[in-house]
Amino acid sequence: MPLVKTWQLIAVSAVAGLALSAVTVAAAGPWDSGQRKAERDEAASWGRTGGVDHGEAGVPGAPRAAPSAPGVLAGVRPPGAGSGEQAGAGNSGSIGAALRPLLADSALGTVRAASVIDTATGQVLYESGAREAMTPASTIKIATAAAALAALGPDHRIPTTVTPGPGPGRIVLVGGGDPSLTAKKKAPAGSGGSLVALAADTAQALKAAGTDSVVLGYDDTLYTGPARHPIGANDNIAPVTALTADEGRTDESFSGPVRRGDDPSKDTARAFAALLAERGVKVSAEPAKAKAPAGAAPLAVTLSTPLSGLVERMLTHSDNDIAEALARQTALASGQPASFEGVEKAVGAKLASLGIDTAGSRFADGSGLNRADKVSAGLLTALLVKAADPQRPELRPVLTGLPVAGFTGTLRTRNSGTSPAAGLLRAKTGTLTGVNSLAGTVVDPSGRLLAFAFLTANAPDPGAAEKSLDKLAAAVATAS
Repeated sequence: MPLVKTWQLIAVSAVAGLALSAVTVAAAGPWDSGQRKAERDEAASWGRTGGVDHGEAGVPGAPRAAPSAPGVLAGVRPPGAGSGEQAGAGNSGSIGAALRPLLADSALGTVRAASVIDTATGQVLYESGAREAMTPASTIKIATAAAALAALGPDHRIPTTVTPGPGPGRIVLVGGGDPSLTAKKKAPAGSGGSLVALAADTAQALKAAGTDSVVLGYDDTLYTGPARHPIGANDNIAPVTALTADEGRTDESFSGPVRRGDDPSKDTARAFAALLAERGVKVSAEPAKAKAPAGAAPLAVTLSTPLSGLVERMLTHSDNDIAEALARQTALASGQPASFEGVEKAVGAKLASLGIDTAGSRFADGSGLNRADKVSAGLLTALLVKAADPQRPELRPVLTGLPVAGFTGTLRTRNSGTSPAAGLLRAKTGTLTGVNSLAGTVVDPSGRLLAFAFLTANAPDPGAAEKSLDKLAAAVATAS
């Protein structure tokens, strides 16, 4: 009965992502635009039967309801539960035995590293080359997420404001670096900063002051240094500016590669001018760059999705634009310039302040598109363990944002179907030419939440490398 299995996987998926609520989640909320809502909506769209039995009369021929998650959650053991350390000692040998032949697969390239840790006890269950710094590709987004959450907290929102300009009849649209800012009437990716709402509030304030015609300036000076990522013009990322609506996309998409505008700040200001005109405020000239007067009280403000939701969206869809924005917010919160150079200093320092060993690491960007990035498999698993720490609830979105195997985001088609890891595994993918990586968490057969990371280099075939990585992750999920 396929529907039964589908709903069982959904229930288990909830375990994989939310299992640690039984032992570690003390303060993790249901963020509107994040992974949890995505999972709920997707599960609800798949059918009207299955899931927990609420006592209603059964539909003839319908499958039985899948077991409720709480019955499974009880298997996740907190630190110091006694049997956890003993089970870990017995299980480490079987994990090693399962992983060693899989790591020898030539499809993984010439260099590979692995780390597996019990998140509850911190016990290393397996490692090979775990301290070797390698190019991580998009798995570096785990580090970007942890640093941003540690620097700003999960409830932080990024403002986009309109202030009076340097003279009568002038206003300035000021970018704060909100990567969720949209010019669309209905946000394609959930709640976030809205140019539509900002224009409505601005028009109301202007009309209340007797103004129906303005000169519009725009201020994107919060970010410094080159706007272009070192890889140059690329469909995977827009120029990194503090004032960008809809990630500079030239179509209706909200994730994945697509052509981007060359000047997102100006495009955003033009969109804002059109929205003002729709609301009866004429913009008398082409928007131009301007500096908002120091200390000017805003006429109107719109706020981003909370940082927790931004982190979850970034990890689920491997969103490079959000990653670079969050890295710059980390730099600003750390007193560094909001530039690639400032990011490199701030992210490493913030992770070190969490007690993470960053020796040999380099954080040349926030997205992982830069091959100069270097982290180790051990660093990634250490961050995942830190995110599961009951004393670090602010880091929990690092875990809840990870895609679910066979279910969401960049893992939707990986370890899916009959794979033993389907629904059990949550992980961040990483792919550059010759570089393939996978890092995340899985609930093992004994009920422990394990963190794992696999990094590879010089793989000849990316498709074959991904399949080999998926086999490694499935082996962690099933070793006992």
